[in-house]
Amino acid sequence: MLIGVDLGGTNIKVGIVNQEGQILYQNSRTTNPSRPYPLIIQDIIEQIEGCVSQLNGTVEDIKSIGIGIPGIAELQTGNVIYCTNLSWYDVPMGEMIRTHFNKPVYIENDATVAALAESVSGSTKGLANSVFLTLGTGVGGGIIINHKAYSGSHGAGSEIGHMIVGENFYECNCGRNGCLETFTSATAMIRYAQKRIREGVVDTEILNIAEGNIENITAKVIFDSAQKGDQLATEVVERMIKYLSIGIANIHNMLDPDRITIGGGVSKAGDALLEPLREAVAKLAFCKGVIYGDITLAQLGNDAGIIGAAFLGESL
Repeated sequence: MLIGVDLGGTNIKVGIVNQEGQILYQNSRTTNPSRPYPLIIQDIIEQIEGCVSQLNGTVEDIKSIGIGIPGIAELQTGNVIYCTNLSWYDVPMGEMIRTHFNKPVYIENDATVAALAESVSGSTKGLANSVFLTLGTGVGGGIIINHKAYSGSHGAGSEIGHMIVGENFYECNCGRNGCLETFTSATAMIRYAQKRIREGVVDTEILNIAEGNIENITAKVIFDSAQKGDQLATEVVERMIKYLSIGIANIHNMLDPDRITIGGGVSKAGDALLEPLREAVAKLAFCKGVIYGDITLAQLGNDAGIIGAAFLGESL
């Protein structure tokens, strides 16, 4: 049995995955992140035991346990260096779970885990080298090289969302200015639209859909308004695509992957995002004689966390 754990700030999802990347059984609990970390880890242990029991297995049937977290961890030791959503710093989660089950435990960043899942059974299946970008509240990144997850020498690599691509009107949560996620995340799109409205752009479909309240603006509202030809919405989308294309062009130049796949809430825009993005990236190509990897949408959605985590041990 391969066990995959998707540990988020809202829910803990645990599943058993087969060698084809299919989830055989899964369960979920609310994280309640304000609790002491031993209680959350105990929940994970109980959920793993519950999954195994549901399939009439025993602990001996477990081959390895993988865990995806919204933070940075040491893959081999399982020590969580930090996990901001849970306010964890230097938490020995891997050691605690390994001691309980006496099985290998691997912990990795959730975007890297999602990249691995797409490589196993999703949009980049069968490709040796790929990059996954998740565009949501922030921007996460995962890198697959030679079919294996890559996160650098210190577990802090693949932070594509913090690639500097320009000067922005607000600071990133990391404290720097110009991070990719401050231009291309759903949060970035919303903040820019709100800024332009505060500056006096009030004749916009965005406000109509948001019922006049800028706090109701979402990335979907912006894309829907752009599809109707709204000038401000079009400006916001074009700005996002401009900087996302810069980030992707940089990825092409550094890694030259077989494919770049995009997930997260912003990816739900579908062709309204992909078509102009592909055109913008093509214009930034370093070598016109090279056919760079395509840009596609992720396929696994919410299942990616469990599937990718389960295969962490298999990818070493």
